[in-house]
Amino acid sequence: MGMATAVQRHGRGLILGKFMPPHAGHQYLIDFGRHFAEKLTLLVCSLPSQPIPGELRYRWLCELFPDIDIVHITDDIPQEPHEHPNFWDIWRETVLRAVGEPLDYVFASEQYGYRLAAEVGATFIPVDIGRSLVPVSGTVIRQRPLQYWEYLPECVRPYYVKRICIFGPESTGKSTLAKDLAAHFNTVYVSEFARGWLDPKEGVCTAADFPIIARGQLAAEDALARRANRVLFCDTDLLLTTIWSEVFFGTCDIGIRNLAEQRQYDLYLLLDIDVPWVDDVQRYLPLRRQEFFNQCQQVLEQHRRPYQIICGSWQERLCTAIRAVEKVIG
Repeated sequence: MGMATAVQRHGRGLILGKFMPPHAGHQYLIDFGRHFAEKLTLLVCSLPSQPIPGELRYRWLCELFPDIDIVHITDDIPQEPHEHPNFWDIWRETVLRAVGEPLDYVFASEQYGYRLAAEVGATFIPVDIGRSLVPVSGTVIRQRPLQYWEYLPECVRPYYVKRICIFGPESTGKSTLAKDLAAHFNTVYVSEFARGWLDPKEGVCTAADFPIIARGQLAAEDALARRANRVLFCDTDLLLTTIWSEVFFGTCDIGIRNLAEQRQYDLYLLLDIDVPWVDDVQRYLPLRRQEFFNQCQQVLEQHRRPYQIICGSWQERLCTAIRAVEKVIG
């Protein structure tokens, strides 16, 4: 009968990288380090010129690993040995200053780990250097994020998800199309927050409702973006909210306008009015459908948003929309 023995973790370990973005390979490396060493410090190294903001990468890693010591290094220091004759001296001083205590181990999936460990007086522990256990890299993810979706942590996915907005007048099938597209692409959709907010009020809308509607729409979208499978369908956006505010009150809150301009989508599906009007408690303009459609199109063009007009029968609309979305996601 064998006897089990526990291997105690000990020592201070180090992992550093750009994490651009964090992916499953990084998660394995960091989890390895956490299980090997008693204490682990993670250095997130960033420069302003890099394509993903360093502060965002730092926040992602803090969310993924709240129990380890994470330090954001923003010093403008050389990234490769050929860039500066004192490359290793600079990095040794930077690392030791950031960690603040002696290091026992350096964990890395790349060959530089041997030299870095020697510089800081630690032992190098190679972790999947051949990338055979988790065959992915930040470079290929940045080039083809949707192809490597399974390797992206949930908190990173909203950064890369393709967002499609279903846009246009009332009673043109926006909600139905959003649901059908989500089902076709095996993903989720964001419903129109205003409906749930105004239903208890029997559709009566005041100016005070609009900031709540705007915040609710964005909150729903940001929450569901983490669950999306490569593409997220949004039944309306804040540009449409600004149009409705103008229709009801002749003006729109500047804060809502600013949020509408900041939020970007990869494609708008602008639904035509060539389908029958269906009345309900939250539909207001049966006689102004063409006018409203024209206003929607004008707003999209003013803000230089990419859009595709969707018209025809319900089946034709769905087929046209599917083809348009396929072009976006590749």
